[in-house]
Amino acid sequence: MGSEILHAVLKETFGFETFRPGQEEPIRALLDGKNVFCVMPTGAGKSMIFQVPALLGTGLTIVVSPLIALMQDQISALQVLGVEADTLNSTRSMDEITATWERIRSGKTRLLYMAPERLMNSGTLETMQSLDVKMIAIDEAHCISQWGPSFRPEYEMLMGLKAHFPKVPIAALTASADDATRKDIVTKLFDGDVEVFVSGFDRPNISLSVEPKAGWKRQLKAFVQNRQGQSGIVYCLSRKKTEEAAAFLIDEGFNALAYHAGMAKEVRENNQRRFVKESGIIMTATVAFGMGIDKPDVRFVFHTDMPASMEAYYQEIGRAGRDGDPADAYMLYGLDDIRMRRQFIEQDASSDTEKRRAHKRLDTLIAYCEAPTCRRQALLTYFSDTCEPCNNCDVCLNPVELSEGTREGQMALSAMVRTGQRFGPAHIIDILVGANTARLRQLRHDQLPTWGVGKDHDKNQWRSILRQLVAAGFAHLDVAEFGGLSVTASGGLLLKGEESFSFRPVVGKLKNDPLVRKARQPDIDLDEGEAEIYERLKRLRGKIAGERNVPAYVIFHDKSLRDMAQKQPASVDEFSQVHGVGQAKLDQFGELFMSEIKISKPQ
Repeated sequence: MGSEILHAVLKETFGFETFRPGQEEPIRALLDGKNVFCVMPTGAGKSMIFQVPALLGTGLTIVVSPLIALMQDQISALQVLGVEADTLNSTRSMDEITATWERIRSGKTRLLYMAPERLMNSGTLETMQSLDVKMIAIDEAHCISQWGPSFRPEYEMLMGLKAHFPKVPIAALTASADDATRKDIVTKLFDGDVEVFVSGFDRPNISLSVEPKAGWKRQLKAFVQNRQGQSGIVYCLSRKKTEEAAAFLIDEGFNALAYHAGMAKEVRENNQRRFVKESGIIMTATVAFGMGIDKPDVRFVFHTDMPASMEAYYQEIGRAGRDGDPADAYMLYGLDDIRMRRQFIEQDASSDTEKRRAHKRLDTLIAYCEAPTCRRQALLTYFSDTCEPCNNCDVCLNPVELSEGTREGQMALSAMVRTGQRFGPAHIIDILVGANTARLRQLRHDQLPTWGVGKDHDKNQWRSILRQLVAAGFAHLDVAEFGGLSVTASGGLLLKGEESFSFRPVVGKLKNDPLVRKARQPDIDLDEGEAEIYERLKRLRGKIAGERNVPAYVIFHDKSLRDMAQKQPASVDEFSQVHGVGQAKLDQFGELFMSEIKISKPQ
């Protein structure tokens, strides 16, 4: 198919002049009838991979999506673009379902969104096989793999798709899949018959920071106080903490909502709807929230606790900055997080092999938390990707020289051995700094040769050294109730002087403290008059979105409004050159927005 036809659809429907990197090749492969597996960073335009081919020629494209709310947002966005998109899901009435089937059978519907269990229902499959299905797209494809952190059993049903639709090309798309997950999907879904496209994992607009936990409420407050009016997500490990965080933020004057699986379904769905449609809401949530949330202006993701793995972390921070503007990912973590995560893995009803993989994945995340060099390089290395030092993470902005710490490592490991390798970090630190506590005296641990040998460092530094010993694999944190520290085989070599250890020292006030650093603004140059027009256009967009009951970004993204404010189009032809303006948006909104620009212009 000629390039001019593809670009005509891109411009006329979506309002874009060119494809983004990594989009055109898989689109062409699908149009050639090949199966495609695409791994692209969030915000890179994955949906375009199946939406553009769906609009060429005739036939129905089925899109498998995990969440009803997500389906509805994507359908709303397509309908505003003039695309006939529809869904079959459990929230629709019998009359709506009947009308939808009529549109499908008549060939009017171009894209049909369904949950996997709906599609794989025997009755639905039989009907679909009698229709002109031209392509099947599976969104959030990592849900198929048991090796990934977001495995969903209903997605496994999709493994039978090829048998039911042998001549229909299938596209699987995800933003996060490490090597093991990718291989699993290629085997399970495609039996190896697929073209794989991996477009890189870097999200350079997201600033990465990790900080030891030292009073999460104080740290959260310090972070959000410079971000009043921004949309953000605060991830918490438990449902109780989720509600506690929301109440705390509300008390501090922020517009916050909670979301977790234990809430009443209507409340949960209403909170999600508000978060997507309104601006300036902070959602405090468990990991039950977020898959496929297509809100482009989430300015930060804050983890009050360590995520489950690098893959889970990458997915969760990927919900920030989808519009390409600057965003922040900030994580708190401590030894207690590590213990809890290990416990979750052990309590899971999975096989020993899966548990071993989960522990290894957690090891990688722990090492990332204590990374002595560029954090982005550490993150991308996990996904077999590379980058130069980013100058947009806490380690690059506040470089710290490592200290030779073999002696400190030996002190800590010796204290563990001499106390039977069953005590937690707080007790080991009390021994090292020479604390005079009733418990130490009762256990006669104040008589040990290691008591007080580490007085040169304060408790805060020792906490960091213990975390780094665990991260480096010299010490192991038990998952039992008390979280005892023990010495690993590598730790034994360190004790003998056959291994060395360096640690990152705790430093005082940072010149670029990411916790209190002001949020970065988009790199756009709007003068005073243009900025005023931009604000008026945002208000107009909000009014139209409210009338149509859709999120504001469905009408226009911020980038389109900024482009309007700068170009100030006064004719239909000029308005059609604005970023993201295709024919349908030109017809629906051109006159309204040009009138607003005309009123706003200084006379």
